[in-house]
Amino acid sequence: MWAWDREGQLAVDGDETAARGAGSAAQGFMALPGHVEDGRQLFLKCLADTVRVLRLDVAPESDAGDERQRGHQVRAALRKACRQELVLPEASFGVLMKAAVHDPDPSFNRQFVEPALNAFGHRRVRCALLDYLRTGTNQERAGAARAWYWSALPLQLSKVRAEDSDIESQAAADDRSAVVGEWYEAALREFVNNEHLDVRRSILPGLPLRTSAYPPELHDLVEVAVTIARSHPDEYIRHRVEHQVSG
Repeated sequence: MWAWDREGQLAVDGDETAARGAGSAAQGFMALPGHVEDGRQLFLKCLADTVRVLRLDVAPESDAGDERQRGHQVRAALRKACRQELVLPEASFGVLMKAAVHDPDPSFNRQFVEPALNAFGHRRVRCALLDYLRTGTNQERAGAARAWYWSALPLQLSKVRAEDSDIESQAAADDRSAVVGEWYEAALREFVNNEHLDVRRSILPGLPLRTSAYPPELHDLVEVAVTIARSHPDEYIRHRVEHQVSG
């Protein structure tokens, strides 16, 4: 499903529909499986915090246990706010990033990443995701890898800005290639050293498996990653690595 270019940018224009249809190889990818751990309550808490901090216009919860329906409601309200004029306070950055990381859907988590990008910039968003990958729980590491896919989107939400005008101007001038090398190295090490199934499944689609993407001291680790993926008991990982190595 996911495609990247050499600088860690989206290989398509960022639209998830286009991403699914980009190239004959991409069309053969298995869908990324759902999480093996239940994170519904954490995601519901993230949704509640998003509504509260961003002051979104969302109807009260009708079923506290239905995180899928609630997620659709909150994402829809956030999209509507982004089409109008959305001024994001400093406190909203951590809230949006946490919601993106805990969103169980690797397509819909874009709705939380994109406003943060437009208000606070690519570097800050990517540094936050890198921190989750390095220090978070396994669930957060997997979620950060899924959210990273959207971190290269261009800034297209012209009506979304940070409350601090200095941050806003910094976001507009930000470099989408920021911290890509650090992410690749951290993701490679995490894939090799962390046996958690969600973590490996989520990291692999965005992980370059060619030695040219890394400094010489990491070339052996790339080969280890390929060997792990090819012999892994999970069908998705075995399927995915063959597409990436042969692509």
